[in-house]
Amino acid sequence: MTTEAMVDLGALGERYVRDPYPVYAELRARGPVHRIRIPQGTPGWLVVGYEEGRAALADQRLSKQWSSASPALGVSQVASGTSMLSTDAPVHTRLRKLVTREFTQRRMRRLVPRVRRMTDELLDTMLAGPGRSTDLVESLAFPLPMSVICELLGVPFLDRRAFRAWSNTALSAIDGAARRAVTAEMSGYLAGLLDAKRAQPGDDLMSALIHTADEEGDRLSGDELMGMAWLLLVAGHETTVNLISNGVLALLTHPEQLEALRADPALIDNAVEEMLRYAGPVETPTYRFTTGPLDIGGTVIPGGGELVLIAMADANRDPDRYPDADRFDIMRDARGHVAFGHGIHYCLGAPLARIEAAVAIGSLLERCPELALDTDPDALTWRTGMLIRGPEGLPVRW
Repeated sequence: MTTEAMVDLGALGERYVRDPYPVYAELRARGPVHRIRIPQGTPGWLVVGYEEGRAALADQRLSKQWSSASPALGVSQVASGTSMLSTDAPVHTRLRKLVTREFTQRRMRRLVPRVRRMTDELLDTMLAGPGRSTDLVESLAFPLPMSVICELLGVPFLDRRAFRAWSNTALSAIDGAARRAVTAEMSGYLAGLLDAKRAQPGDDLMSALIHTADEEGDRLSGDELMGMAWLLLVAGHETTVNLISNGVLALLTHPEQLEALRADPALIDNAVEEMLRYAGPVETPTYRFTTGPLDIGGTVIPGGGELVLIAMADANRDPDRYPDADRFDIMRDARGHVAFGHGIHYCLGAPLARIEAAVAIGSLLERCPELALDTDPDALTWRTGMLIRGPEGLPVRW
């Protein structure tokens, strides 16, 4: 058992929000497991380092079900409904099988030309605007993934601005009351959206999920459809928004890497993998809870529903896995990173996120040859909480 004092991450303030990597590295130097208090005030356990983190991500003794959480934690589920993110095997296996039937490579490949057209349209608008500067989150990083996921799900009528505000609060707010209020609003909105798709189904993923069944006739229940709508709409855009923002920021603050990518645009796919490793959009994944005592690296985490978080951001910066890990290098072999998770909960939308990031960033650099950051990097404000990592805005000029 560990005897070190609890680390209050919320008490570290702005420096932790802006740059958590040195905090995690310092903890990693002491060992793979630490008793922490998260910014929301809940006590838990943090796993750092690549080997221990990757193993914990795949360890099914850590439950994703909220019913497994100790009542003493005082935590509650943000998203409504039942989804793959809040279930364990065999329920998770069943849900993933039903969704995977529709989330096919064919459907993803079919989206590529549309992603290119959407990107071109957004860049046309951006470049035609007044002046030669913009907030890239507002102009490209947010509207592209939001448009793609809305088209994929067949919900072009979605109130995107309202949805973005709800999503930001649900995933990043420290205030529990604000998160609960947003949950209720978003759930009501999604219920109406599902009713509309039931009434007027189309050739889209959400209609398919409503009506699809496997060979035995199994299909998603109403509660499961609500959970899937939450998962696909929120996770389907939030991660990619911040992958694009973080990736562009990494390039603009590493001019030699930007120059290398401009000299050889074919490096874009490898560059995206390095962006995922170096500055992935998910800092720690959604909550896991112990179902029994768990020994990680010689530290025994008690059973009984203890909260466990895995610092994927730190796993991807572990020098034992990636030499000179704090260096951003688009030539690096970044394979094996855990930016999309590992194990049965590996991100189903990873291929789509890679497509969107490569198209968006590649097209941006092609059409804006003088692209530069339009603020001091230290002036950027960052998303709060431990789930999503990314700047709230990204001022650029060209």
